[in-house]
Amino acid sequence: MEKQEIRTFGRRHGKKLSARQQTLVDELLPTLKPTTGDILEIGFGAGEHVRFLAKNNPQSIIIGAEPFMNGVASLLSAITDEKNNTVFDEYKNIRIWADDVRDFLRETDSKFNQIWILHPDPWPKARHEKRRLLSAEFLNTLSKYLSTDGEIIIGTDHWEYFDWILEQIKSTDLTATIPDMEIIETRYQSKNKAGTDAPKYLILKN
Repeated sequence: MEKQEIRTFGRRHGKKLSARQQTLVDELLPTLKPTTGDILEIGFGAGEHVRFLAKNNPQSIIIGAEPFMNGVASLLSAITDEKNNTVFDEYKNIRIWADDVRDFLRETDSKFNQIWILHPDPWPKARHEKRRLLSAEFLNTLSKYLSTDGEIIIGTDHWEYFDWILEQIKSTDLTATIPDMEIIETRYQSKNKAGTDAPKYLILKN
């Protein structure tokens, strides 16, 4: 029997979408389905950092993967003109995968310059540890989708999860460095749900 993948994310839907958001999900989202790209962000929340990447890398295709539909709807709202629901020019390089990123990876032949994973759910309870996204198995999978000089950038404010990720990396062929600067501030980071002093980051390369 084929092994069933563990779902590494929580609920798919939150509060009811607005009429405009629902229209964007129904009509615009299908046109933004990605095939290949240059930069990938996994679990983009409300999409602030996806928009940052799009603005600062105008020649690159930015793919955001997020299974939580309210986050997807928030990003769609932010990148479109409210008058006619068309995508602003500065965001026309954004593509959105509104589902489990592992399904997208099975479909694409992309080699990414960067793969961003900022503040993934730490699943802090021991019985939920198996649902953590950044297992050695998943990191090995991501490594196959890096370009020659590509890198995986991870940020978390949950220090126990950070240490757990470091242990997972030992079972991969990736090399890890810990940068000594703050890479990016996101809305989730500002909430600092873990109550720590500051996020920690890792940069992984093949």
